[in-house]
Amino acid sequence: QPPENDHPRRYGSGWECDPGYRESDGSCRPVLVPENAYSTNDTYGRGWKCSYGFQQVGGKCTPIMIPANAYLVSASGSSWKCNRGYRTVNQTCVAISVPANGYPSDSFGSGWVCDRGYRVNGDTCTAITVPANALPTNSAHGTGWECRRGYRQFGATCAEIAVPKNGYLTDSSYGSGWECDRGFKASGGACVEISVPVNAHLDYSGNDWDCNRPYKKQQGECKLP
Repeated sequence: QPPENDHPRRYGSGWECDPGYRESDGSCRPVLVPENAYSTNDTYGRGWKCSYGFQQVGGKCTPIMIPANAYLVSASGSSWKCNRGYRTVNQTCVAISVPANGYPSDSFGSGWVCDRGYRVNGDTCTAITVPANALPTNSAHGTGWECRRGYRQFGATCAEIAVPKNGYLTDSSYGSGWECDRGFKASGGACVEISVPVNAHLDYSGNDWDCNRPYKKQQGECKLP
């Protein structure tokens, strides 16, 4: 005989307890919901959850102690977080000391970062020495600056890239920093004109030549095989 406060199972045979009740020794007994909690009507688990601003401690729901300069987070309100400009220290929120030329940031452990053109140095922000023909970067690593287009880093300075006649600047950070125009090829530090032999043409790169079909390269000339 099914007990009170039950209903037939949705799948299969038999019965199960109504929401808010749990099976115990063949009976459906009401779930005891503690103070500052609410019933979840689940058929598994405790059957209740703590209300917003409370946390489970044993079988009870106790208030979450929110320190000064903090606020509740998450949809359930089961934890807290310090306000912007503060950080957690021993369950309290302590004001972050931001040095000159810095600003608060939630993305870093210190709680602050240096302004553009400055670098972290212990608890301070020191100015980055940017050489002529360079620009400051926001990177926390490396020199903190990069050379302008047309210049290449040389020690702590930016040296101008010497582009030869019939050449042009490239954006590559390695190599010479320049390439030759189509019809020319690099030779030493210059761009020399390519001498295209009879029955040949400039290749796809424009910096060398290939023989016309069916000619083949032989000792710098194009000859029939």
